Amino acid sequence: MNPFFKHIILGFSILTCCLGFSQTIKVCESCSIRSLNEAISAANDFDTIIVKKGTYKEHNIVIDKPLTIIGNNYPVIDGERKGEIFTIISDNVVIDGLFIINVGTSYTEDYAAIRVKRSKNFVIRNIVLEKLFFGIYIEKSSYGKIFHNKIIGEAVQEYSSGNGIQLWHSNHIEIEYNFVQHVRDGIYLEFSDDCIIKNNVSSENLRYGLHFMFSNDDIYRDNTFEKNGAGVAVMFSKRIKMFNNMFKENWGTASYGLLLKEINDAEIEGNTFANNTIGINVEGTNRISYKHNNFENNGWAIKVKGACYTNKFTENNFLYNSFDIAYNSKINDNEFNRNYWSSYTGYDLDKNGIGDVPYRPVKLFSYIVNRTPETIILLRSMFIDIIDFSEKVSPVFTPDNLLDNNPQTKKLTW
Repeated sequence: MNPFFKHIILGFSILTCCLGFSQTIKVCESCSIRSLNEAISAANDFDTIIVKKGTYKEHNIVIDKPLTIIGNNYPVIDGERKGEIFTIISDNVVIDGLFIINVGTSYTEDYAAIRVKRSKNFVIRNIVLEKLFFGIYIEKSSYGKIFHNKIIGEAVQEYSSGNGIQLWHSNHIEIEYNFVQHVRDGIYLEFSDDCIIKNNVSSENLRYGLHFMFSNDDIYRDNTFEKNGAGVAVMFSKRIKMFNNMFKENWGTASYGLLLKEINDAEIEGNTFANNTIGINVEGTNRISYKHNNFENNGWAIKVKGACYTNKFTENNFLYNSFDIAYNSKINDNEFNRNYWSSYTGYDLDKNGIGDVPYRPVKLFSYIVNRTPETIILLRSMFIDIIDFSEKVSPVFTPDNLLDNNPQTKKLTW
């Protein structure tokens, strides 16, 4: 059985055993208990705290026992910018249905709306976070779920803003159906393995929609990364699976849909890269499988900067990009096969759907622009068509073996 589900079952077993002894505590302005801190102090393990609609000006709320805290009609928890608001230091904690605002800002401490420390089997769901520094910060914790939250920051500068959802040394975390906007990094993982990130929308963030550092065996799928400083950065990680995501409109002088740096043994399948300055920016990556992806209307579909070996690009669609592939080396150890290229001008005499002439995706002009960016103003000129044709006939500056020997003549569907 999957370890994640074992822990969830164990958590529910403990909860079921204690249901007969649990009680419900209500918090409201007219109740005998009027604050969350008071309710937590009065509660026993596995009690439920119901917070009724209203505004509660509290911070440094420490949850040190297994509890379920449920907001009724989204009560407002106002931290008054005095510091951290919730800190969870117990296993088996659920926080559900709160509107949390005004997290403290600091240049020495990473204050969060909700911090989870050294805990297991936690659930954070249906939370609205606004006016935050860091949103949800998971620290040395495991087997938790961050589900259906809305996180809206006010980030202006990177140095004075935090991340929407941050994992640090945390494993087996599920991050699903969250909306994150206007923070530094929408979702950030550091030293966090075996996590699942799916069905999230991360947009208009200062730096990255999603950022991995030193994290292995994670999956992110069915997410949208739109109009960020850059879409997703995956760095110094292994065996990351990236399926069915949308990377779009990540524009800027140094922007891209996806950055891969020092990545090994990853799978990139079923994604769409549309209207980005660079679809995928690649450096120091090995044994990556790129399959069934769409690259549409990007400046560069894929930019390969070097030290990239034994990668496979199979059955992808390259549609109307200014440049399909940029390469800064004359040596190629990567395989391109059975892709569709909208700029392919070859023929298919036997009508088998495969072009009879191999396609060379690296243009000489792409090589020139990499070294002298100002020459981009010559794009679409007849002079550029002539030098690209000459390089195709007799490669001098681009890898002579970088070919798709089986270019498809019709756009691929799966």
